Amino acid sequence: MRKGLRSTRFRVALTSFLASIIALGIVSAWLVLDAQHRLEDGAAQLARARAAAIVQLLNNGATPADLRMLVRDSIYEVTSQTGERLASCPDLRSGAIEPEWGDDVQILEPGDLDLSLQRSVGCAPVLGTDPGQHGLRLHVSRTVSGDSKYRVFGAAMVDESGQAALDVVRTTLLVGVPVIALLIGVMAWLAVRRSLRPVEAIRSEVAEIGAHDLSRRVPAPDSGDEIAKLAETMNTMLSRLDAAVTRQSRFTSDASHELRTPLASLRTQLEVLLAHPDRLDWHEACRNALLDVTRLQDLVADLVLLGKLDNSGPERFSPVRLSEVVESGLSGRQGVWVRVEGDPVVLGNRGRLERLLRNLVDNAQRHTRTGVEVAVSTVDDFCVLTVTDDGPGIPAGDRERVFDRFVRLDDGRARDEGGAGLGLAIVADIAHAHGGTAEVDGHDGGARLVVRLPSAETRS
Repeated sequence: MRKGLRSTRFRVALTSFLASIIALGIVSAWLVLDAQHRLEDGAAQLARARAAAIVQLLNNGATPADLRMLVRDSIYEVTSQTGERLASCPDLRSGAIEPEWGDDVQILEPGDLDLSLQRSVGCAPVLGTDPGQHGLRLHVSRTVSGDSKYRVFGAAMVDESGQAALDVVRTTLLVGVPVIALLIGVMAWLAVRRSLRPVEAIRSEVAEIGAHDLSRRVPAPDSGDEIAKLAETMNTMLSRLDAAVTRQSRFTSDASHELRTPLASLRTQLEVLLAHPDRLDWHEACRNALLDVTRLQDLVADLVLLGKLDNSGPERFSPVRLSEVVESGLSGRQGVWVRVEGDPVVLGNRGRLERLLRNLVDNAQRHTRTGVEVAVSTVDDFCVLTVTDDGPGIPAGDRERVFDRFVRLDDGRARDEGGAGLGLAIVADIAHAHGGTAEVDGHDGGARLVVRLPSAETRS
């Protein structure tokens, strides 16, 4: 029960019910009050007109006793300044329609008038049928004669048929507004229940998806609404998670394999050295062990950098001149020719751009025969960094996967010379982090790797 009260369906239905009953109640009250005001305003105007007509007769010399013959179809009462009743129609109890201030509303009870008396004959037609059996709602207007000798009270009844109709409307609204509000709440509950069915299906599917079963996808409705967009977004997220988990698993497996080889070599050398200290050259053994430790150190540094690139969020880049990157990154390199066209500037991290350049040049120098050419230029709002060697080149079928992690196309080479296969993967990740691309360009007589980065003017 408590869970149902906290559900979205119940909250929306309750909100719809309360909003509807408040809105409908305000509108209904305004309509009833406005209609009542219109009825009473008409009666008030008629009462003021009757009082003014009687005052005019009195000002023209008529006496209160003459009013029974001069005034027909009117409800009135005339008193002296001391309150003595001088004339009235119908026959009323003294002061029955005398308001204390100006215009007022008076309710005549059944005992307040008697139509059987002669004085009630002139106003009987305006009192309706058998008014003595029920109360009468009168609007009374109070005024005085010109000589201030008489106080004149003119009265008019609210339209009985209009008041009856308004009473029916009021009763209907008192009952109908809560019923309509409740109906709106029920309809809102049903609508939300139907709308949330796809959400429940999505929730159930997500609840069953585990970390080792990310290939499943949530059902996407064909409605094209926000829920459909939510399902599409969740499926896209699951696809990214699936790809990330698969990549991480493969990365972990490859990393453990790459770490195992130098560790095993290092352990073997140390065990042999300890077992036969007199048969081995300690200097040569330590030199070989140091090579393995250096390889481990480089491999761990590459893995740490790849982890940072995978997990880093948006970075704050600053303008970097590629000419300065080339100058500082290739300082002291032999067999490298540099060609810079213009002054290409990108928004990026200078240290990582230097690492990108070093990896490209290291890769080219491992394969080149005579030397490496590095070119920097600007093409179509992109800063282009090109590294070309005259080695054996890269087969067309391997030009995309060469940027994958732990991929080595020269498996025949010694591992200490060929590396772990992370250099170009780091190049691709750094380029992507800077909004650019890394690819292998077709080139005869060697390999040409091209990195395109958006210029600073384009990204600013």
